[in-house]
Amino acid sequence: MKYTTLAIAAAALFSTAAFAQTTASTVQRDVNQEQRIENGLKNGSLTTGEAAKLEREESRVDRTQAKALKDGTLSASEKARLAREQNKVSRDIAHDTHNGATGNPNSASSQRMQADVQRNINQEKRVEQGVQSGALTNREAGRLEARESHVDKLEAKAGRNGHVSAREQARIQTAENRDSRRIFRQKHDAQTR
Repeated sequence: MKYTTLAIAAAALFSTAAFAQTTASTVQRDVNQEQRIENGLKNGSLTTGEAAKLEREESRVDRTQAKALKDGTLSASEKARLAREQNKVSRDIAHDTHNGATGNPNSASSQRMQADVQRNINQEKRVEQGVQSGALTNREAGRLEARESHVDKLEAKAGRNGHVSAREQARIQTAENRDSRRIFRQKHDAQTR
């Protein structure tokens, strides 16, 4: 009897973990995963091509977040789907950082990808802070995540051949600058949570 109650309590805890996600926590998870990608680039455990593939996956997660937040709420099924997608990206990051392929963190291409991923981290942190402070509504966060999806897709496209050129980075930075201005405007408009 005692073990049954304990088992039920443990099952309830694990089943609610996926559903306990909030907008801020899903964005924080994006930040964490982007940091893992950047760390892999910096220490050479990820190649530029592997990072590009992971950015394509991050783009899908951001797109899912944007769709889920379109109505301003995260339903239980949307939370579960996001958790599944983020878990898959997490597993792929772990696999790619431990698969034996190494990159040159000092190459110009890796440096460009590192800078772009760092910018993603900064933008995601700004969105998360806006959600937590109430300066961003869930709908606004969703629209900003759609823009982050676009930037991630540009990074994936640029690095899919294992090399990010200066021209490709300039295009990515133009999109990131546009998104930075959007984040600022959305955080400082009249809408609040």
